[in-house]
Amino acid sequence: MATAELAPHIPHPAHLRQAVLAPLLAQNAVQKAELTLSLSEDLAIFANVVVQDPGGIPGRPAKPELVSHTALKSKPLTTPEGRAVLLHAIAHIELNAIDLALDVVWRFQDMPEDFYKDWVQIAKEEAKHFLLLQKHLVSMGFDYGDFPAHHSLWEMAERTRGDILARIGLVPRTMEARGLDASPGVRNKLISAGDLAAGRILDIILKDEIGHVAAGNRWYRHVCQERGLDPIGTYRDLIQQYDAPKLKSPYNLEARRLAGFEEEELIYLAANGL
Repeated sequence: MATAELAPHIPHPAHLRQAVLAPLLAQNAVQKAELTLSLSEDLAIFANVVVQDPGGIPGRPAKPELVSHTALKSKPLTTPEGRAVLLHAIAHIELNAIDLALDVVWRFQDMPEDFYKDWVQIAKEEAKHFLLLQKHLVSMGFDYGDFPAHHSLWEMAERTRGDILARIGLVPRTMEARGLDASPGVRNKLISAGDLAAGRILDIILKDEIGHVAAGNRWYRHVCQERGLDPIGTYRDLIQQYDAPKLKSPYNLEARRLAGFEEEELIYLAANGL
């Protein structure tokens, strides 16, 4: 079962970029999601303020055990446990995605106000996804934390903590965009195994994730324009500089188009990968 860690006490926030620290530091996974959904959009943003790092980011429950992605083992989807292992892995990705969106809000200053509003909205949608998956796991007799998970998404966040261009270039445009490619196949496998409810949840996630990757594309190009950089060439440089994971086919080109990838990028991706 999910553990009952409490969020650390955060003084009453003066602005939105400080308010996101409460869910970001929360150790209980369900509480993290609920605190994220409760973030007030009426708070001022204070884009030019330096928010002090409180330490302990991100808050994490005692379980799941975090292991290398190569140590994770799948099980047949014909069994309830096999389906639960897969859904648990997706729930873990969604929990990390909450933290990734919130981390952008407090960490990077001097962006337009719409930037912060976008990422708070993204965090709320990731929280919705996590709760849908967690509740479904409970309905199956399992819970978040019952199986090991990996930490690759947050490792990329650590590597890109010093540069907003690298963060939005490599997290939403690379690692989250991989979800656009993988989601249809995973959905079809779950439906074939008889889990129609899980299939419906993945439909919701894919629709929302297209919007999240689109936001990544939009703000990546914004920063490139501000710095006088070519978005496509710079992206390839970032892939090399930060040793980003290689993308594997098949690619969901339709979803990537909807998410704002340029045709030149998609042609290169289909021909060469990254």
